[in-house]
Amino acid sequence: MANKRMHYKVVLSKDEDGQYAVECLDLPGCVSQGKTKAEALKNIKDAIQGYLVSLKKHGERIPEFTAEVIGVSA
Repeated sequence: MANKRMHYKVVLSKDEDGQYAVECLDLPGCVSQGKTKAEALKNIKDAIQGYLVSLKKHGERIPEFTAEVIGVSA
């Protein structure tokens, strides 16, 4: 049976040194970084895949995407 393709929303931010930090809120503690936006996104993809492999290995539930986007007036 083929693996189910999962989609997760990530939060990307740029720090004062110009580095990018990225976090997957649906997977607690799943964070990464990179010198460029592209590198940070590649790194978090690798981190998410590793996180999911670890969950499967330990017989834990794979979380579904739960992030919501809301609009507010500033």
